[in-house]
Amino acid sequence: MALTITAECINCDVCEPVCPNQAISMGPDFYQIDPARCTECVGHFEQPQCVELCPVQCIPVHPLHIEDRASLEQKYRRLTSSACSV
Repeated sequence: MALTITAECINCDVCEPVCPNQAISMGPDFYQIDPARCTECVGHFEQPQCVELCPVQCIPVHPLHIEDRASLEQKYRRLTSSACSV
């Protein structure tokens, strides 16, 4: 499952630097998460770091990007193998 950041985001800048997949960036009004890069920190941490650190708890699972753990692990492997080949 990819995560998403809701309009309740206060742009505190806590989530972006802790994302190991560089899936978080500033959008037009608040931060956003690229579902193609979000693995919910699978392969890096036990829990999604952005969710753990968000002071307003505005990072739920994205309802249009539901993925099981095996899919997230596969995405993690794809992202890390492409990073190594650059």
